[in-house]
Amino acid sequence: MAESAGGTSTCLVVRVQNCVCALPLTQVIETMRPLPIEPIAGVPSFVRGVSIIRGIVTPVVDLGSVLVARQCSGEHVVTVRLGERQVALAVDAVLGVRELDSSTVRETPRLLEGASKDVIDGIGTLDEQLLVLLCAGWELPDEVWQMLTALEVTS
Repeated sequence: MAESAGGTSTCLVVRVQNCVCALPLTQVIETMRPLPIEPIAGVPSFVRGVSIIRGIVTPVVDLGSVLVARQCSGEHVVTVRLGERQVALAVDAVLGVRELDSSTVRETPRLLEGASKDVIDGIGTLDEQLLVLLCAGWELPDEVWQMLTALEVTS
């Protein structure tokens, strides 16, 4: 978790199923209602398809499928920066921006490390609910980006 002075980090807090998730605010581009999604064959099940967001073909990832193995409602979308690319995360609700104290989040327990070590940076509690801190540098598989690049070339 990227910390500011005093051991706090500014995060966007979202809800996915019964899970509250925190995204580092430095990674968030914007939140919005979902735009039309075009399904794409051959991508992992957690990729709903692509949307055109601000003129950019953007993969839409169902954060529920990634974290809790169940699709979320996707009533909201959070566009995040992943390196030089952007991804839209489908979530159930956007709860707001919060300052999280570093004592709120602990490293992922060893038993859970294999579950989503590339996505989850830590686990804790927030207002007596499970809090999952998402990694700032998680990435979609290369084959998804290759499919999107091929799609952009043929469009």
